[in-house]
Amino acid sequence: MCVTWMSSLLLLGLIGFVGFLCQWFSHRVKLPAILFLLIAGILLGPVFSILDPNALFGDLLFPYISLSVAVILFEGALTLKRSELNEIGRPVRRMVTVGVAVNGSLMTLATHYLMGLSWELSALFGAIMVVTGPTVIMPMLRTVRPKPKIADVLRWEGIVIDPIGALIAVLVFEWIVVQQSTAEISEIFYVFGGTVLVGLVVGLVAGYLFGLLLRNHFIPERLQNFGSLAAVCLVFALSDSLMHESGLLAVTVMGMLLANMRDVHIDSILEFKEDLTVVFVSALFIVLAARLDVAGFVALGWSALLLLIVMQFIARPLKVAVSFLRSDFTWRERALVAWIGPRGIVAAAVSAVFALRLEDLGVVGAEKLVPLAFMIIIGTVVFQSLTARPVARLLKVALPKTHGVLIVGANPLSIAIAKAFERAEVDTIICDTNWDQLRNARISGIKTYYGNPSSDHGLMHLNTSTYGYMMGLSNHFEYNLTQASSFREEFGARNVFVLPPNQSSERFKRHVSSAKNSGRILWEEGTAYTKLKKRLNDGEQIRITDLSDAYSYAEWRQDNESALMLFALKPNGDILFNTTEGRFIVESGYKLFYLSNKPDRANKPERLEQSSNA
Repeated sequence: MCVTWMSSLLLLGLIGFVGFLCQWFSHRVKLPAILFLLIAGILLGPVFSILDPNALFGDLLFPYISLSVAVILFEGALTLKRSELNEIGRPVRRMVTVGVAVNGSLMTLATHYLMGLSWELSALFGAIMVVTGPTVIMPMLRTVRPKPKIADVLRWEGIVIDPIGALIAVLVFEWIVVQQSTAEISEIFYVFGGTVLVGLVVGLVAGYLFGLLLRNHFIPERLQNFGSLAAVCLVFALSDSLMHESGLLAVTVMGMLLANMRDVHIDSILEFKEDLTVVFVSALFIVLAARLDVAGFVALGWSALLLLIVMQFIARPLKVAVSFLRSDFTWRERALVAWIGPRGIVAAAVSAVFALRLEDLGVVGAEKLVPLAFMIIIGTVVFQSLTARPVARLLKVALPKTHGVLIVGANPLSIAIAKAFERAEVDTIICDTNWDQLRNARISGIKTYYGNPSSDHGLMHLNTSTYGYMMGLSNHFEYNLTQASSFREEFGARNVFVLPPNQSSERFKRHVSSAKNSGRILWEEGTAYTKLKKRLNDGEQIRITDLSDAYSYAEWRQDNESALMLFALKPNGDILFNTTEGRFIVESGYKLFYLSNKPDRANKPERLEQSSNA
C-alpha cells in the first residue's frame, strides 16, 4: 500500500530531487549512477511503498517510458559515426560485430535453459544483454586506470555497441510482437517487413530533412536543441502511429543519419542531449525500479545467479577471445578486457519498455524481463566495480601513479608550459571549447581535446588515466575553478591547480579563500593570466634548469632573482608546483621550470639551461 499523504506534485518533485542526489553521489564515489538510481527506486517503491508509478502516471506511464527511451536511443545513435569505425581498430570492430553474435547467442541459450523462457524472449534478452554502454564503463575505467590501449578498447566498445545493440533488440522485439498478432508465417514476415520498412523510411526522411535544416541554418542556433527534441518526439509518435512498434527504430536511424551527414554540426545538440539524457535517465530508472515486484525478483532464484555467472565467466570471455584473434594484445590485456563489461542504461531502458508492451500482449514470461535485466545490471556493476582494480593489478596491466598534466585553456601561456613539459617528456594535453584557440597547440604538436573536459562527452571521449595533475590556465578564473572542482575527486585535492584571479589585493584574498575547495592557487599574487601573457610578449621564456650538487637552488635563485618559479620535476617523475601556500622546497636532481629573461650563462658553464621555445 503506497503512502497517500503525498500529492502527485510532491512525488514528481521527489523523483527529480532523489535522481539528482543519486547522480551527485555517483560522482563522489566514482561508480555508475544507474546503481544508485535503481536502489533508490526499489526503496521508494516496493520497500517503503512511497511511490507507485502506475497510480502516479496512469495511462501516461507507457508513453512517458517510451519517449524517454526514444530520447536515450537517439542520443546514443548520434555518437555512431562511420568514420570512427575505421579508426577504432580490428579488435573493437570484431567486438561490435562478431562479438555481438557470440555474446547474444550464448546468452540466448543460457536464458532459455536456465530461466525457462521461450526462445523468442530468450533471444530478446540475449540481444538486450550485448550492450555495455559508456555511462557505466567510463566511471569504472577512471577507478581501475588500466593501460591506455585497454581503456581505449573498452571505451569505444561502449560507445559503438550502444546503438548497434539497441537496434538489434528493437528488431527482435518487433519480430515477437508481429508473431503475437498473427499465426501465418507469410503474414509474420509481411508485417515484420512493414514495421522495419516504416521505421527505416520515417527515420531516414526525418533525419535527412532535419539535417538539411541544420546545414542551411534555417533553425537559429538557440533553437536547435529544442528543435531536435521536438523532432525526436514527433518522429517517434508519427512512426509508431503509422506502424506499431516502429518508433524506436525510426529515432535510432534518424540519429545515425544525422551523425554521418556532411556539413551538419551536431556538437551542441549532442551536448544538450547528454544533459537531457541525465534528467530522463534519473527519473526513468527510479520509476522503473519502483515498479519492481520484490516477490518476482526473489522468485528468479539461483537460476538468475547462474545466468550472471555465465555472462561474466563464459559469454564475455568467449566474445573477447574471438574478437582478439591475431591481435597484438597480450593474454593479460585480453583477460582484463574480458573481465570488464558491465550492463547499463540502454539494457535497463529497452527491457522495461519491451516488457510493458509484451505483458499487455499476454506473452508468457514477459514479466521476468525487467527484474532479470536489473539483477544482471546490479550484479555486473557491483561485482566488476569491486574486483576490476585488484584484477588489473594482479594482471599487471594497471597504470602506476601517473605524472601527466591535463591543462584547461588554450592560450600562449598554456602552450608555452605544455612545450616545456614535453621537453621534459611529461605527457601533456590541452583542453578547450574553442577550436580556433586550439589551433596553435595542434600546430605545435601538442596533444589536444576539443570540448569541455568535465562534460559527459569528455567523460566518454577523453582518456584521463595517464594524467595525474590538472592546471586551470584559461583566462577565466571562475571557469578554472569549475574544472578544478570537477577533477578534484579524480586527481586529488592537492593535484588540481588554477591561475590567480586578475583582481585587486583585497579581492584576491577573497578569491583565494573561495578557491580552497576547488583548486590550489598557482604561484603568487600578481601572476594572473594578463600579467603572465605580458611577460611572455616582452620576451621572457619558460626555461628548464637542472639542479645538482654543483649548482644548488640557492645559487640558482641568486642568479635569477626576478624569475618566477613555476614548478619542479622530481627524479621519480612527481611534479612539485609552486603555489601561494609557499613551502616550495627543492633538492639536487630536480628540474626547475621558471619564467625569466635569458640568463647570463658565462659564469656557470656547467649549468644545463634550456629554453622551452628552442
